[in-house]
Amino acid sequence: MQYNTLGKSDLTVSRICLGTMTYGEQNTEREGLEQLDYAVSQGVNFIDTAELYAIPPKAETYGETEKVVGSWLKQRGRRDDIVLASKIAGPGPDWVSHIRKGQTRFDASTISAALNGSLERLQTDYLDLYQLHWPERETNYFGQLGFEAEASEEQLTPIHETLAALEGEVKAGKIRYIGLSNETPWGIMQFLTVAKTYKLPTIVSVQNPYSLLNRSYEVGCAEISHRENIGLLAYSPLGFGVLTGKYLNNAQPEGARITRWPHYKRYSNPQAVAATQAYVDLARKHALDPAQMALAFVNSRPFLAANIIGATNMNQLQNNIDSINLDLSQEVLSGIADIHQLYPNPAP
Repeated sequence: MQYNTLGKSDLTVSRICLGTMTYGEQNTEREGLEQLDYAVSQGVNFIDTAELYAIPPKAETYGETEKVVGSWLKQRGRRDDIVLASKIAGPGPDWVSHIRKGQTRFDASTISAALNGSLERLQTDYLDLYQLHWPERETNYFGQLGFEAEASEEQLTPIHETLAALEGEVKAGKIRYIGLSNETPWGIMQFLTVAKTYKLPTIVSVQNPYSLLNRSYEVGCAEISHRENIGLLAYSPLGFGVLTGKYLNNAQPEGARITRWPHYKRYSNPQAVAATQAYVDLARKHALDPAQMALAFVNSRPFLAANIIGATNMNQLQNNIDSINLDLSQEVLSGIADIHQLYPNPAP
């Protein structure tokens, strides 16, 4: 396993992070415990979860993923051996109406309630990293393009107030470091500027989508990662599993996420399908597993702190973790560059 320092923190994290959002929906507690045991045995020390999970989000499974991770922590007694990250859900769409009636704001009272709920489910006294799952303001995330701001934005919680609330939890010993997720370059810089101006906690990471099908992080955020020492936690590095090639030719593998929930179309538009076919063909030309090639590309990026992999079975998990041992040749990287020129960011 390879390890990085997470941003400006003193946290040392494995370059492969175990994502857990399937626990409580696609994976049972027993399967989740098995995955956690195996990942840790392979040197993975970074575990990411969220109050929102399991996915897809619904009232019946709200917080179930954290409960599985908490069960593992209690049974194994290895809290000090891992870096544990979770997130507070933001306000917004109908699919989060069951979380605080969809009225989440990043203010002191809401952050306290959400954080304490996560800590209780995780059966721990503190989180190493606490993240804002998506912005409170109207902006582009979850594949949205274009930009429109609503008149209600004057009701937003000021960033200064959010950081002050998080500082209170840091001082209380419940959080060690803070991070953002699904953020834009403007948002990242605002959080950094306000933190510096008012001497408040600064973010150490940004959890955004990044894969062969979505390299939009490179446009504005990668330079921020470099110049401000903010680590990327890359999620969906396989584009909901699309980059394995298992959905090509209109295949619908039994039990797979997009088979079960076809509305998850973010990585399945015609351009993304064509790009996926090209990447799968490139991998096979070089006798590589398509999933491992896609993950190895993410692993190789200089602005990456950790690549958040997930799996619904042990074979997938083993294969995904093993990607850390794959170094892509210059010929393969050149092939990836050529495909990216042909299909640039087909699934933003």
